[in-house]
Amino acid sequence: MSKSRVLKRRHLIYYLEVYDLESGNLLGHLVDITTRGIKLISKEKIPLNRTYVLKLKLPQGYFQESEIHFEGKTLWSSNDVNPDFFDTGLEVTSLSLEERKILRQLIEQLGFND
Repeated sequence: MSKSRVLKRRHLIYYLEVYDLESGNLLGHLVDITTRGIKLISKEKIPLNRTYVLKLKLPQGYFQESEIHFEGKTLWSSNDVNPDFFDTGLEVTSLSLEERKILRQLIEQLGFND
């Protein structure tokens, strides 16, 4: 990547499920997150340069909402350390103020203290 990272990625204590809202299929599990991007781990390679409407399932007991929806565009993909999985980076391209607030709370409450 030619651009330097503006926001520090945060790993979460949960691998939350992320779905393609249009197909209903599980895209992968959330590995790390900022309000500008996410990294997923998945069994299948996710196509690049595609914008998805994503559904992020939130952990129970932390939020009133059970899920949030936002758009993300796949930017890169590579093999995971475990060769049975793929890592994919998505840029968050559409996020409402309320969804951004929830993501910030998610990062603060469930992020590793690193």
